[in-house]
Amino acid sequence: MIAGIASACAECGCALLGGETAELPGFYAAGEYDLAGFAVGVVERDAILDGRTVVPGDAAIGVASSGLHSNGYSLVRRVVEQAGLDLGRPAPGLSEPLGNALLRPTRLYPPLVATLAGRVPLKAIAHITGGGLLENPPRVVPEGLGFRFDRRAWPEPPVFDFVRRTGGVPETEMLRTFNLGLGLVLVVAPPDADAAVAAAGAAGYEAWRVGEVIAATGGERVVFAE
Repeated sequence: MIAGIASACAECGCALLGGETAELPGFYAAGEYDLAGFAVGVVERDAILDGRTVVPGDAAIGVASSGLHSNGYSLVRRVVEQAGLDLGRPAPGLSEPLGNALLRPTRLYPPLVATLAGRVPLKAIAHITGGGLLENPPRVVPEGLGFRFDRRAWPEPPVFDFVRRTGGVPETEMLRTFNLGLGLVLVVAPPDADAAVAAAGAAGYEAWRVGEVIAATGGERVVFAE
């Protein structure tokens, strides 16, 4: 566990300062533990990305996820349990053991953002965590703005369709729970879109122009073109 944390910190340029342990006898059962952590960052006030420069027509750049990214596991566990599936065997639609697909580590994006920050003027960044594509992107743009995403613009990893089909999960719930293949959404001016995609690719991240910012006064803040 500590080796994994240290590896992630090294990849992202973070210092691992340490922590403390508390055994709490009589509180935790034998073999159980609880782990909590946090990160602190520093940014110059005039360099904070608060979305204030975002306007309708700006481009949305989606960066590939590695899978579930530690979100929606209460739902995933229920789907797997109800279907009676073996985590050590491939499930329908998957070419690898189910456990491998479900537990693939979250993609780390700080190295990408650091690379892009020096090459492309970024207007906003949305990390697609719990809340999925419906709730996370609107948080990084001013009130009255939203996103139109083109679902055809990026490939959806098979693990998401496995959850959808096996659990009979409604599409709205999928969109509100999972990243569906986009772990990060960047907002840039339209002339910078191609440069952002190219820079991401050069840094080893798959990326696509997946949509645009729209005016969303009085309506849904995220819509999808099929």
